Formats: sequence, structure tokens, C-alpha cells
Amino acid sequence: MKRPLIRDSRVQAALPPLVVGVAVLSLWEGACRGFAIPEYLFPAPSVIAASLVQNGPDLLRALWSTMRVTLIAFALSTVLGTLVAFLFVQSRFIERGFFPYAVMLQVTPVVAVAPLIIILVRDTQVALVICATIIAIFPMISNTTVGLRSVDPGLANLMRVYRASRMQTLLRLRIPSALGYFFAGLRISSGLALIGAVVAEFVAGTGGRSAGLAYEILQAGFQLDIPRMFAALSLITAAGILLFLAMSGLSRLALGSWGDPERV
Repeated sequence: MKRPLIRDSRVQAALPPLVVGVAVLSLWEGACRGFAIPEYLFPAPSVIAASLVQNGPDLLRALWSTMRVTLIAFALSTVLGTLVAFLFVQSRFIERGFFPYAVMLQVTPVVAVAPLIIILVRDTQVALVICATIIAIFPMISNTTVGLRSVDPGLANLMRVYRASRMQTLLRLRIPSALGYFFAGLRISSGLALIGAVVAEFVAGTGGRSAGLAYEILQAGFQLDIPRMFAALSLITAAGILLFLAMSGLSRLALGSWGDPERV
């Protein structure tokens, strides 16, 4: 009897954004047709969809190139960020000494750092991954560190009373308490990894079969093929939404309604 209720709640949650999306696209299409706006200035959704179909193979190949960099950077930021958070929790001195440098990575514009990384690293794909990882790693460090420290004081005192080791406290108390924060960090980091990959591709400006969607946008701009530019942008947007939904689904699958800070 619970399954229909779950399905109804999911439909109710998905219905408002769908209605808004359809309304916006309809107004966009109507405005472009009503005011006869040239497609080289601001194309209608129907023109963008036609360009997406026409240039589908090239755009999908570029999408895969961008997503490959994104997923590798996301995996690296997850592993490295979690390890750094574990290290911070073990020592306040280490956290106070290194956390400002983690903040420095976050606040430094990747556009300013990417050219240097691309020059120093000969392999362009590796350079793109490094740039995307720099952007995506901070939410994993910050969220996981906060989660590992956000333990119930009573439970922490109980672990001390029973003389639990640091490893036992970490495995049985801190990690379960941090899972909600960890998955929240995943949702943020996945989108930032995609942003970092696209920005790094803009700076690198690499072409060929390994070119990503940023290069397709640059080429479309040079050729004044604005519908193709919007088609590439729509793929980037769709990829970001799918990444967020995948991380949200993984969070619900792992935690349900327990331990997720967004559900408190």
C-alpha cells in the first residue's frame, strides 16, 4: 500500500519544475516567433532542437569527452577530499595548518590557474582533470570534515567511557554521523567537477576528436552558428542535472530519510 503513495509523492515533486519548464519554453518559442527574432541572435527552442539533431554525433562525442574529464575529476575529488577530511579530524593542529590552503584552492579562480597547469602538464587531458579536481575537492573536504565532527557529545563521551580507540570511534560513531554531510558534498562536488571541466576546456581550447563541449561552443561562436552553441549549452545543462539527480538518488538509496541534513 505504500508504493502508490511513494509514486504519488515523486510525481508531485516532479510536476512543478516540469510545468515551469514547459511554460518557459513555450514563452521562449512564442516570443521568438512573434517578434521574428533572427536565429543568429537568439534561436527558438525548436531551432536549437533541430541543431541538436543535425549535429548530434559531433556533440555527443564532445559530451563524452567532457564527461570523462568530469567523472575522473569527481572521483579524485571524492577520494582525496574524504582522506583529507579524515586527516583533519585526527588532529586540530593539522586542520588549522592546512585548511586555509584548502580554502585557497576554492577561492582562486580556475581561469587564472588553468593556463599555468596546462603549460606545466604536457598531457592536456591530465591538465583538464587537475583543473576540474581543484574546483570540486573543497566541498568534499569541508562537508566531510563538518560531518565527522558533528557527533552527539553524549555518544562521544560514551565511547571514551568504554575506552574506544580512535579507529573504533571513527568507524562506529564519526563515519555514520557524517554520511549525510558526505552525500551533500557529493551533490555539490559533482556539479563543480562539470563546471571545472568546461572552464578548463575553454582555457585549453583543444580541438580534434578529444575536444569537449567547450570547444564546440567556441567553434560555434566563431562560425556564428548560434543554434549549435545553444545545443551544446543544453547538453551541459542536462549533464549537470543528471549528475545532481544521480547523487540525490544515491543519497536516498544509502540513507533513506535518516542522516540527510537536507531532510532535518
